Amino acid sequence: MDEQRKYVRAECSALVELSHPSFGHCELKARDLSDGGMFVILGANTAPPVGTVLNVKIKRYTGVINDQPIPMEVVHHNGGGMGLMFVNL
Repeated sequence: MDEQRKYVRAECSALVELSHPSFGHCELKARDLSDGGMFVILGANTAPPVGTVLNVKIKRYTGVINDQPIPMEVVHHNGGGMGLMFVNL
């Protein structure tokens, strides 16, 4: 299978706070991050449908990285998680 990624992924240990009017807020762990988006682990949570735009805050042990939520779109589900893409890059 050919690699089709535009951006190099880096492993990370950030927490992400996702919010959407349909489910409120939840906090998940990011597995990796790139200039194009991130993959988050769902655990027991249900993934929103592909195409859903979520508001996302990224948190590190040192604090919140972005004070204002960033819009990210759900682009795929697999491997116990979901891929999110930054909107309006």
